[in-house]
Amino acid sequence: MIPNLRKSSLIEEIDYNFLKSTLADYRHPRVKINEMLKNGKIIRVKKGLYIFGNELVEQPYVKETLANLIYGPSYISLEYALAFYGFIPERVEGITCITNKRNKSFNTPVGYFSYRYIHPNIYSYGVTLFEIDKYHSILIASSEKAIADLLYFNTRFSNETELEKYLLENMRIESESLTGLNQKNVSKLAKLYGHNVNLFYNLLRSY
Repeated sequence: MIPNLRKSSLIEEIDYNFLKSTLADYRHPRVKINEMLKNGKIIRVKKGLYIFGNELVEQPYVKETLANLIYGPSYISLEYALAFYGFIPERVEGITCITNKRNKSFNTPVGYFSYRYIHPNIYSYGVTLFEIDKYHSILIASSEKAIADLLYFNTRFSNETELEKYLLENMRIESESLTGLNQKNVSKLAKLYGHNVNLFYNLLRSY
């Protein structure tokens, strides 16, 4: 039955309903699931969400897909999204996400995932569906929204010069990356996000 379980999934990320359905021929599917967990055939990421263990794995799991599934609704943003797009040089290990529910964090066998609350009125605009491969599409902030989210949670900047110093020196974003942003999108985000993003929009217009 285990090989059939593996053949039934084209991806490494699986949930409890999939396991229960695939193991329906067992008298007690939950007992079998617990046995598979103990044997390392599957790994629990969080309650109800799993990946295949070393014996059954066929390809790397997609960490970004897990981020969308662990706690939702949510999308990937902030430092992880900026690293994903190549805006910041450092590799970000923990995945940083935005949610319209309460703040939450998860320390899992596959890494650390953090979720920060943002008001529902500004949650949706700028969230994109990014295709990782033919089986995985993830919800992630556009590059403009990722910066808007970053500034939203930052302290209030006094002026464009102070904000620019933060982006270029603290975050180590290249000015060339900023000039490639879509100013129309930033203008719309500024109306939603307020002061810091308004300063950011004014800064981009001066480039």
